[in-house]
Amino acid sequence: MKRARTEHWISLLVAVAVSLVINFSYLMLLFGDQNNEMRPRIPGRNIEYPGVAELSISPDGYGYLIYVDRDSVYVPQERIRWFRLQHGDRMEVDVNAPRRPGAHYRLNRIYTLNGMEFDYNKFFNYPSQTLESLLQMLFYILLSFMLTTVVQRTVRRRHYSTRGMVMAGVWCLVIAVVMYMIAPYTDWHEGSIKFNFMRNDKIDALLILKCSMATFVSILFAWVRLLVSRQQEVEMQLEQLKNESLTAKYNMLMGQISPHFFFNSLNSLSMLVRDKQTDTSLRYIEQLSYTFRYIIQNGQNTLIPLGEELKFAEAYSYQYSIRYADKLFFDFSIDDRFRTWKLPALSLQPLIGNAVKHNTITKSKPLHVDIRTTTDGWLVISNPIVPKLEREPSTGIGLENLSNRWRLITGCDIEIQNDGQMFVVRMPLQPPTK
Repeated sequence: MKRARTEHWISLLVAVAVSLVINFSYLMLLFGDQNNEMRPRIPGRNIEYPGVAELSISPDGYGYLIYVDRDSVYVPQERIRWFRLQHGDRMEVDVNAPRRPGAHYRLNRIYTLNGMEFDYNKFFNYPSQTLESLLQMLFYILLSFMLTTVVQRTVRRRHYSTRGMVMAGVWCLVIAVVMYMIAPYTDWHEGSIKFNFMRNDKIDALLILKCSMATFVSILFAWVRLLVSRQQEVEMQLEQLKNESLTAKYNMLMGQISPHFFFNSLNSLSMLVRDKQTDTSLRYIEQLSYTFRYIIQNGQNTLIPLGEELKFAEAYSYQYSIRYADKLFFDFSIDDRFRTWKLPALSLQPLIGNAVKHNTITKSKPLHVDIRTTTDGWLVISNPIVPKLEREPSTGIGLENLSNRWRLITGCDIEIQNDGQMFVVRMPLQPPTK
């Protein structure tokens, strides 16, 4: 709905612009000086014909002013009708030069009629120029608005098909013809504004030209708008598909992480129950409950504050500390100003799990896992490499999933360093949005 209103406002603004361009001459007349008596003149070069001539009207309604010493002057039928001229009237005039070789001079202006000064105001009752200009403006605004709206709706409703384009063209042609028939024009003789279909004289070529120009510009604009709109729709669809793909990949990666974590947790709890360590079991269950609740609440979240992820890491590492009493240590060195910075949820779990899984942990060789932040906003997890005599099979899925999740969610890559002595993972924390 909001998009439709926006398109209507844009179409209306374009219609106003088209109307202003087409009616520029009307606006110039409205704000300029003009002589009303000159408005009905025939365009061309004026030539004075001194002397009095007698009008001869032929049976078909056309007339000629007959001069004794020069060529006759052609008097159009509409001039005879407008000025109510009669056969035998005597007048002084000026004329327009012939438009082509061999043609007659044409009557332009009457100075005297039967010995009296000719009064144009007696025959022409001009309507208000403001009203005339306003009607012209409204007409072309309506024409342009209708055309742009019809093209956009018809083509979009037909899903940009060839048939939709043809239908839009047909409707535009019908609208243009109907609007041409009801276009306002000024009847200078009666001093009124009428519809074009009420015109008695010849076809108005200027009106056809203006209507054609308005139609062409309006259809062109509507087509450009359709192309832009279509491009925007395609981009939105691609973005939606991209988001759906990212969500599907993220859910798949989370599904690969969760079973591995649950399996290890249940094994540890089973060990405590078999040893009948009731108090420790209850504490373990609390920590396990917190880790499960954290996964349920944040498993679908993309980014989580570092402070919350550390609470989860402490609860998770407690479970390992029970299993490896006095042999496994987690050293946290976190700058408080980075606790509100964010990272993908469950980023620490696979790193802690891999450190325990792939290293020897004994009283003589305790394992220290260091978790710290750097001054430039990186989270660093490191541990010494103490390979087991019998190495655990490794698929590399945990680190691969972690790297993929960081790239999908943050657009950044993590850094993994292994020099044979230390295993280090560096992850760029994301500043909180303001």
